Amino acid sequence: MLDLKFIRENPEAVRHAIEVKGVALDLGELLNLDREVVASRQRVEALQTERNANAKLVPKASPDERPALIQKGKDLGEELKALEPELRGAEERLRGLLLRVPNLPHPSVPVGKDDSENVELRREGQVPEFAFTPLDHVELLERQGWSDPERVARVSGSRSYLLKGDAVMLEMAVLMFAMDFLRGRGLTPLSTTALVRPETFVGSGHFPGGEDQVYKVEGDELMLAGTAEVPVNSLYAGEQLSGDQLPIAYAAISAAFRSEAGSAGRDVRGLIRVHEFRKVEQYVMTRADEEEALGWFARILENAEALLRALELPYRVVQNCTGDMGAGKVLMYDLETWVPSEEKYRETHSCSYLGDWQARRTGLRYRDESGRLVYAHTLNNTGIASPRILVPLLENHQQADGTVRVPAALRPYLGGREVLGVPVREVATA
Repeated sequence: MLDLKFIRENPEAVRHAIEVKGVALDLGELLNLDREVVASRQRVEALQTERNANAKLVPKASPDERPALIQKGKDLGEELKALEPELRGAEERLRGLLLRVPNLPHPSVPVGKDDSENVELRREGQVPEFAFTPLDHVELLERQGWSDPERVARVSGSRSYLLKGDAVMLEMAVLMFAMDFLRGRGLTPLSTTALVRPETFVGSGHFPGGEDQVYKVEGDELMLAGTAEVPVNSLYAGEQLSGDQLPIAYAAISAAFRSEAGSAGRDVRGLIRVHEFRKVEQYVMTRADEEEALGWFARILENAEALLRALELPYRVVQNCTGDMGAGKVLMYDLETWVPSEEKYRETHSCSYLGDWQARRTGLRYRDESGRLVYAHTLNNTGIASPRILVPLLENHQQADGTVRVPAALRPYLGGREVLGVPVREVATA
């Protein structure tokens, strides 16, 4: 959330962020409620002070004065008894509104309503030109016997997946390569659970607003996270770190679960949009220094780009507009990887800087050089998400006979093999 003092002093800037990010929030209602809470709190504090002062007079009062003082104390207590629950209710409503206040976008962020108005910054890598008619990833998997969509659908329903044989080994190779690669770039490997308490989603900013995307464990106070960002962001919740403990940078691997509510009819075929997947997430917590944080933004973005280059995949870098960057983001870039069967780029990585927006929600604080408690800044970026990354990996590296060439970076994880699969069609030009 944003600092309430900042909101009071900068209402127009906050109102602009609400407008350009398309957030359903009435800032006037929030500010009016804030004033009511301040007035009620002052009234309660004044009554408490008066009651305490009155209580000190009772032992010293004469027998004639004591009954009136005792009655006054009771009257003050009754008034407080009525006011305090009202104050708590108003404070809770105010917090609910504060949790919906979006972060201010960086001045460089283009204003736009949705992903159609994102801005392409550059393209990297060479889009392949095939001398044959390329197959899509579903056909490649099926022809090699690497998937069984009908059986897994009977077991787990739609948007589920099952890999077999070399496709399993390829997925494991990609995940292990990503972890090794990010460890080599200074991030600490972390393996974490996807089972988390509801308040962790509030801390990360996924709640309120994203409840329909989350699976709940019936009969328990637990939910399934869609990214390791959610649990990792709460690991230091409420603690007081020292400045020399920062930055904290993790390459966190976990299972991930998303209900994909609102995506009916979209990407129902194949591995693009599934309910359960595996993800390596880059998560960074830095000091409250925008220059330092933006340096980390560039660093984790480059990590993701370097992974794609190592996998020999063409991609483009896109700057997300205000309407497609999420409420908490100050700055957000997507990496979109080329999918030959669709002849377009598909989002595979998202890099986000959130300032202290998450830290205020979660209570991520450290003591600076002067001993002051300061809220940290947080960033996150995809390392690798599978099976989505297998879509461009299989399609871009397919060969005319239906086999798949293994990028050099993955060969050590696959016993040195250069090709996966067996020929499943005659080599013929398109």
